[in-house]
Amino acid sequence: MKYHEFLNHHQFDFESLLAFSYGRLIEDPPKDFDARLPAPPFLMMDRILSIEKKGSRGRVVAEQDIRLDAWYFQCHFSGDPVQPGCLCVDAVWQLMGFYCVWCGAIGAGRALGCGEVAFNGQIRPHNRVARFEIEILRFQELKQAGSSIVIADAQVFIDNELISTVKGARTGIFKGITYKGYPNKTPNYLGGAARS
Repeated sequence: MKYHEFLNHHQFDFESLLAFSYGRLIEDPPKDFDARLPAPPFLMMDRILSIEKKGSRGRVVAEQDIRLDAWYFQCHFSGDPVQPGCLCVDAVWQLMGFYCVWCGAIGAGRALGCGEVAFNGQIRPHNRVARFEIEILRFQELKQAGSSIVIADAQVFIDNELISTVKGARTGIFKGITYKGYPNKTPNYLGGAARS
């Protein structure tokens, strides 16, 4: 799809999300467009049901089909399979980064943290669908810095039961941070503290 079509799309199916994770969804990306979602098996959603923006606020609703043979059930834990709760938080960060890019942010996404996380339930192999409802509290482009940031609260449901809340989650989009030469030692090959 063309970039202007991407910016005006309000639903994304699995094929589109998979194409985005491999950098193949947008035919004519703008300069410095390095955004990606994680590729499977770490892609934590199967579809975005709705994505909308109203000023600096917005909303995203997405779903993940629970698979009996998901990689995390094989190791977390042997004899007691449960999806790690941190993967629900990561799904929220993934969707927030996607939201930034959908709003026109240019660069690559990084999770920046969150405030409070509460778990009131769990995801087991025979559950069917996880739903992520994300309320965008603030999206801001920091034009002088060439970056964008989004702050949101989220609720996670499994088969329509609320099992987790995330408050004050933060994600940013930044230019010039990607490590494209992996596994070779090219620019940005080392991690560590953020440098200004």
